[in-house]
Amino acid sequence: MKILMLNKFLYPNGGSETYMFKLGAYLKSIGHEVEYFGMEHEGRCVSNSLGLYTETMDFHNSSAFKKIKLSLKTIYSKEAKDKMLAVLENFKPDVVHLNNFNFQLTPSIIYAVKEYDKKYNKKIKLIYTAHDFQLICPNHMMMDIHTNTPCEKCIGNKFKNCTINKCIHNSTLKSLLGTLEAEIYNKNGIYSRIDDIVCCSEFMKNMLDTNPVFKNKTVTLHNFIDKIEPKKSEKEDYILYFGRFAEEKGIETLIDAKSTNFICAGSGPIEDKVNKANNLKNIGFKTGSELEKLIRKAKCTVYPSIWYENCPFSIMESIMYQTPVIASNIGGIPELIDNGKTGYLIPPNDSLALEEAINRLDNNTLENMVSNCSKKEFDTVETYAKKLIEIYNR
Repeated sequence: MKILMLNKFLYPNGGSETYMFKLGAYLKSIGHEVEYFGMEHEGRCVSNSLGLYTETMDFHNSSAFKKIKLSLKTIYSKEAKDKMLAVLENFKPDVVHLNNFNFQLTPSIIYAVKEYDKKYNKKIKLIYTAHDFQLICPNHMMMDIHTNTPCEKCIGNKFKNCTINKCIHNSTLKSLLGTLEAEIYNKNGIYSRIDDIVCCSEFMKNMLDTNPVFKNKTVTLHNFIDKIEPKKSEKEDYILYFGRFAEEKGIETLIDAKSTNFICAGSGPIEDKVNKANNLKNIGFKTGSELEKLIRKAKCTVYPSIWYENCPFSIMESIMYQTPVIASNIGGIPELIDNGKTGYLIPPNDSLALEEAINRLDNNTLENMVSNCSKKEFDTVETYAKKLIEIYNR
């Protein structure tokens, strides 16, 4: 089978890229042909045989005129459509698998698929993995950036609320562009060309199902994770947060839990706030064996997110390393944690509930939870790909 993977970034940048690279590499290893399309970047690590990619969009180092031109290009990109069509004509894929495409690539790439269908009288299977809420929320997060609370105002195609509330970077212009994109592509029906939408959580599926166009196309497949063999580790008396330092991750909840000290491994836009907090110790961004050791030895990890998380890899990773997780009962998080068995679910924005959950982790409870974590199973890339190929073929 020939599979064209599409994502706006073709270099390591976040969860969607990790997902695409690992999935693409595995599909290739079992005999499928895989190529990639997206934006050019000096860090690009995958390719297509034509070497065609859209130009890098740099808003920070561009003139005022170029910024206006780039802004309009976030709604429709003729460059992306034309280059996508050329890649389709050269590679002739059986499946086009979309990941994140808005802003840098735009839904114009779907027009390329439609044009190819018509020109060659062949309907390509078009799959989309929903890593965020971009199809139903112009700021992609379903979060009010002014109050840091979940927001569902745009549900039902009420996208004008994005502009009214300045939901994209607190900018009227950026929010207007996001609103226009959502209005145009939801009204012209281009998203109906997508055959199946893979949702990384049941929560995501339920949210997308509020739009009748998507309701009969969605299927839930939780993210995959590398298989990790159980290994007993001596627990140490520290609580670990690892990941991005950002408001939506609930860092304020950690700061407000003043009677508890936390080790924080990460980086992000509110790192200064983390550094200034008396009960948080920032040890910097960690990866690989160093991060694994930190997670394995932690008494528990915490994930106090305040937005509708989809399928956080960090939670799966912690459980696979046999460390219980205390996390917010929000979004797709409850689908990953067996409450009282592999961790505790607490209300978001509740530092008192967080401290109470930590205090319930006595030695016996911790031992039972560690044992439960060792028995928990998530999809590996092998089992995930098997399910995905069934979707490709249906």
